[in-house]
Amino acid sequence: MNILFLQWKVKLPLQKEVITSDELMAHLGNCLLSIKPQEKSEGLQLNFQQNVDDAITVLPKLATGLDVNVRFTGVSDFEYTPECSVFDLLGIPLYHGWLVDPQSPEAVRAVGKLSYNQLVEKIITCKHSSDTNLVTEGLIAEQFLETTAAQLTYHGLCELTAAAKEDELSVFFRNNHFSTMTKHKSHLYLLVTDQGFLHEEQVVWESLHNVDGDSCFCDSDFHLSHSLGKGPGAEGGSGSPEKQLQVDQDYLVALSLQQQQPQGALGLTDLELAQQLQQEEYQQQQAVQPVWTWTRALSPQGRGATSGRPAGERRQRPKHESDCILL
Repeated sequence: MNILFLQWKVKLPLQKEVITSDELMAHLGNCLLSIKPQEKSEGLQLNFQQNVDDAITVLPKLATGLDVNVRFTGVSDFEYTPECSVFDLLGIPLYHGWLVDPQSPEAVRAVGKLSYNQLVEKIITCKHSSDTNLVTEGLIAEQFLETTAAQLTYHGLCELTAAAKEDELSVFFRNNHFSTMTKHKSHLYLLVTDQGFLHEEQVVWESLHNVDGDSCFCDSDFHLSHSLGKGPGAEGGSGSPEKQLQVDQDYLVALSLQQQQPQGALGLTDLELAQQLQQEEYQQQQAVQPVWTWTRALSPQGRGATSGRPAGERRQRPKHESDCILL
């Protein structure tokens, strides 16, 4: 529905701030019924009508979720289900990024062209097999699912960036969630729909450039947003176009450099970077901090006298004596 709104295929009344799921389903149903088959042959028209009927039947399920089953061979590869007919009829691409890295031949052989559901069944079967080769293959397949639990791999992200068309609106499936995705100037962005950003007018898109979830927020023009958590008049909420352009260019350059880094050398997250800087600062302070020593308070009789002990040697002091600490 967000894609249909952005494509102006569905319009809402002005000043309308709340819409019910029933109203959304009504809009979607009208869009499906308004589609006309492009082919005029009787067989294709019957097939088209069957797809429309399947899509209308699926509509009540949309409020709770869709049943999609990914295949690990391509970003557009899904096992066909009646739910997929909704995307096909509306001409909306459906993508995912959960792919097997071709540089891991053992994982490629273990996963093959199976869908997620088929792979889970294969793992269960292989675990109970008496054939050691099958057991090993099952363990490799299980390890692939465990290490890619985020359902997005670096190979998948590269393939996704290559497959998506410039300024194309599509649906991105990951972790049982569907997000509106677009590609702008060769970078992928997801539409921000979290209610926590409801009053953040400068937060519209979220970048998708790594698998760890470390992203940046942008406004409707894909300019890096600096006003997160600030009011409209807060500092950073506005600036000269030249300054904003420079910031955006710096961000895109940094993004490109980060994407060019190998998997093991990706940049740190904000939290990890902050922890690293804090640790370095602490170590620097420790290096220049003077050693704490205990000194006996001088009495009037012994002021300025030396004890004759070797330097650094400590002696037991009565509890009533006071101490000084060099800070």
